[in-house]
Amino acid sequence: MSSPHGPTPGPVLHRLRRAPAVAAGAALVTVLAGAPGAQATPGQRIDPRDPDLGPNVTVFGPDTPQDEIQQAMDALHAKQVDAEMSTDRHAVYFLPGTYGSDADPLQFGVGYYTEVAGLGASPDDVTVNGAIEVRNRCLGDDANPNCIALVNFWRTISNLALDVNTAGQGGCEATTNFWAVSQAVSMRRLDVRGPLSLMDYCSAGPQFASGGFIADSRFDTAVTNGSQQQWLTRNSELGGGWSNGVWNQVFAGVEGAPSEAGFPAEPYTTLDTTPVSREKPYLFVDDDGRYQVRVPAAQKDTSGISWADGPTPGRTVPITDFYIARPGDSVATINRHLARGKHLLLTPGVYDVARSIKVKRPGTVVLGMGHATLTAVDGAVPLTVADTAGVVVAGVTIDAGTVESPVLLQVGRADRSPWRDRVDTWRDRLCERSALWAAIDPRCTTGENPVTLSDVYFRVGGPHVGKVDVALEVNADDVLIDHTWVWRGDHGVEGFPTDGSEGVNGDSMRWRTNTGRTGVVVNGDRVTATGLFVEHFQEHNTVWNGEDGTVVLYQNELPYDPPTQADWTQPDGTLGWAGYKVGDHVERHRLFGAGVYVFNQNDPDIVTENGFAVPQAPGVRLHHIMTVNLSAGTIEHVVNGVGDAVPPSTSGSPEFVVDYPAP
Repeated sequence: MSSPHGPTPGPVLHRLRRAPAVAAGAALVTVLAGAPGAQATPGQRIDPRDPDLGPNVTVFGPDTPQDEIQQAMDALHAKQVDAEMSTDRHAVYFLPGTYGSDADPLQFGVGYYTEVAGLGASPDDVTVNGAIEVRNRCLGDDANPNCIALVNFWRTISNLALDVNTAGQGGCEATTNFWAVSQAVSMRRLDVRGPLSLMDYCSAGPQFASGGFIADSRFDTAVTNGSQQQWLTRNSELGGGWSNGVWNQVFAGVEGAPSEAGFPAEPYTTLDTTPVSREKPYLFVDDDGRYQVRVPAAQKDTSGISWADGPTPGRTVPITDFYIARPGDSVATINRHLARGKHLLLTPGVYDVARSIKVKRPGTVVLGMGHATLTAVDGAVPLTVADTAGVVVAGVTIDAGTVESPVLLQVGRADRSPWRDRVDTWRDRLCERSALWAAIDPRCTTGENPVTLSDVYFRVGGPHVGKVDVALEVNADDVLIDHTWVWRGDHGVEGFPTDGSEGVNGDSMRWRTNTGRTGVVVNGDRVTATGLFVEHFQEHNTVWNGEDGTVVLYQNELPYDPPTQADWTQPDGTLGWAGYKVGDHVERHRLFGAGVYVFNQNDPDIVTENGFAVPQAPGVRLHHIMTVNLSAGTIEHVVNGVGDAVPPSTSGSPEFVVDYPAP
């Protein structure tokens, strides 16, 4: 996020409770009151037509009076719109049917830590006639309103059709459906009929927005990018095209995407197909009223939406095959159910995790609802995933705790010894040559059925002090990372002084206290990332050591808060750490559409030598990369001494490299 300033958190109201669930077509039951439900028991029984999804899940039916829906959604938005650092988490679901009408549209906003989704098997099973919006937040005063979307994080909309209807809003606000967001936000499985803008151009300035993600969605009218600095659109249809761009706008497998031929004057990076993709699992209700989770299959070299000609390819898992967890459930209980073959559904809330949740069995699904958050306690690693086929982790946020953790999410074991590499080579040969072995060894299918992380977010600092060495560590081969934001917070409510006594806005204290060495370390081979956002870590933000890695859109801001150049200098004397580092031994790597930004607010004279650092190897190729200054500090070169400097005098004007090495 490209802003040095953060807001003050809003008031915390009562939790939005969900009364006993109702079948499709029945009325909504929600009230504002009460405390979270009781801890789930080991002998959990689940009614497939009426699962208990906890107090912070609300389900609407098409016969719910619209004024009740409107009142509930307005109350939730008012509660969450300024709740950036709160512990409240919410999921809102719509059963199949139509909500709102031409004469009386349903219009509501989506605040922090809120998921809004349809419960149909297809997006078109749930239609909202109206608007589902995120607007700028005005963080200043009357003289300087400072209306921006730069801190509009952590919200989700998916699996529904939106007939845009802004009737009754009047003036500028009636011109489009606004989705003005920045980081840790996703739009998936949408059918949007009508105008959509990714910036809010109606409020006072500067109206900045700073990134997001669209996948598996169809739009019949031009999408207005506006002030969005970076964005990834993957496997979608743009029937009306895409309007304008700022720095790095990336499209992969998108029908109707703009051409990249005019780069960098037109900052588009366009891949005809997505190399590896898997759509995020989604909850739905079948024709008999039973709750199910659809787990899409992995695909290679695809374009367009997955649901155009019928159900998204994949498998359906009944909700009775899940352990439905609540905050307060013990990790021992969760791990016991995982070991017995259950999948894991994390209902909305914050989970304090003092020992690892361990996902070991092939094909296990871990699905978070309403931005469910795992917080490390006493230096624990909150989540580990074995090197096995088909595990999917989706919709989960992982926070560092006050005691340093070695890692927040580890995929595959870290001990990649020469002996283990020889065993892996031997296993790979058996997989290729023996059909019998391939049938019994789940690791033989990891390439076709990769471990997948979808909308998995990481945070170090913000609501409380955080400490970690590495946030995300990928040691397994053939892993897919489909949209992540790995954030060492540049602002928060940790209690640092704001009067300048410990440095500008207390950031000298933040540098020493909210510690995170590296955001992402990839040691596995054939790892693919689509939408990799990593910000503010204290050395290299991303280190990629595995072979045959592919990244489609990378966005990075270097840390704002090094107190001095000495704090931002490597032991060998190199000035600063590149925001994206490919290991010196790597021979094959591809990167499409990437930016590294600098804003050294504590010491504007700090220098970083290179935004990107990669080995000189024929198979290491970077396509459409850039650096930019956000008004303080300097990056001397884009990559390996190539590309001009971006000092403060160039603020807002990127330095581009079309291809490295040059063809």
